[in-house]
Amino acid sequence: MRALLARLRSLLAGLRTWLTRLFRRPPEPGRFEQGSKGALQGWLASAPLVVPSREYLVYLPSGHSRSRRAPVLVLCHGCRQSPEEFAAGTRITEAADRRGWIVLLPRQKESANPWRCWNWFDARTARGSGEAAILLAQLEAVTREHSGDAGRVIVAGMSAGGALAAAAALRHAAQVRGVFVHSGLACGAASAPAAAMKVMAHGPDTDVEVLARDVRREAARPALLPLCVVHGAQDDVVVPANAAALVRQFLALNAHPALAREPAGTDADTHEATDTREVTAAARWPLPPPDAHAVERLGEREVTTREWRSEGRLCVRHVLVAGLGHAWSGGDAAYPYNDAAPPPATALLERFAADVGG
Repeated sequence: MRALLARLRSLLAGLRTWLTRLFRRPPEPGRFEQGSKGALQGWLASAPLVVPSREYLVYLPSGHSRSRRAPVLVLCHGCRQSPEEFAAGTRITEAADRRGWIVLLPRQKESANPWRCWNWFDARTARGSGEAAILLAQLEAVTREHSGDAGRVIVAGMSAGGALAAAAALRHAAQVRGVFVHSGLACGAASAPAAAMKVMAHGPDTDVEVLARDVRREAARPALLPLCVVHGAQDDVVVPANAAALVRQFLALNAHPALAREPAGTDADTHEATDTREVTAAARWPLPPPDAHAVERLGEREVTTREWRSEGRLCVRHVLVAGLGHAWSGGDAAYPYNDAAPPPATALLERFAADVGG
């Protein structure tokens, strides 16, 4: 009798396993979809005849279902890049599958910029309209169509795309959980389009801290908007002083006390200066004393990480990578503007998103 019962239990267990396999569908693989979206506020001061609409790619991660809300990552490519190249170089689809991210990848068009750079230096974009408004319109459309979680949005980008991410986040902070900028620039860093190249080489020619304080005051916004900045110490396209200025801008936006407590004549420990131009740029935009400071060696490179926190929460993280030029750290070097050596910036992006709840 016992043997018969044991045999029956075994048969039932096998039947249960068979039925589970029969009716349980494997998760849908990740896939790309295309779209296009514009904004009435998307006209550019620097290109007034360009229709304020841009195409985009959206990546839906493996197992994505409209029945549950998913976090959204906006990832803006740099100059001379396409969304496809940027996605491949950063390996962002693998990260998206791990974290369940919907990834929005806006596409710049040559009629708006012949080098496919985002027009971060445009006055309207720096004020939150222009291409920042187009990006936000795309975000709203993708979030609505694909069941994205509007409360868990990270805006990120590389170079000009990082500058656009910073402008969109600072000007539309209520719609963003955090911002990640690789080799980019502060919002409003250039006083005019003609000054863009000089700003890239020397740092902002405007007071980006004052801009941030004005935004905070006008928005009456006490909430925290965290920032993570990754920059190569040997970047000679967008010099590291721009990363330091971006740190200071978001510390001002978040009313962090570090700016008030830095001693007079604080030395600009942003990178190893190699010429007079870099020394001057660094001196204008020193990093204030951090709440935490760590140095580690990864392979042949030294990575310096500084953090500023507010009531235990991450406010700003600054990652400086020795030996890295103007490229996505730890990317696929088969694609332009990617450097295969560590640290992997995509992993730093994942860590940042986990820290801020994105």
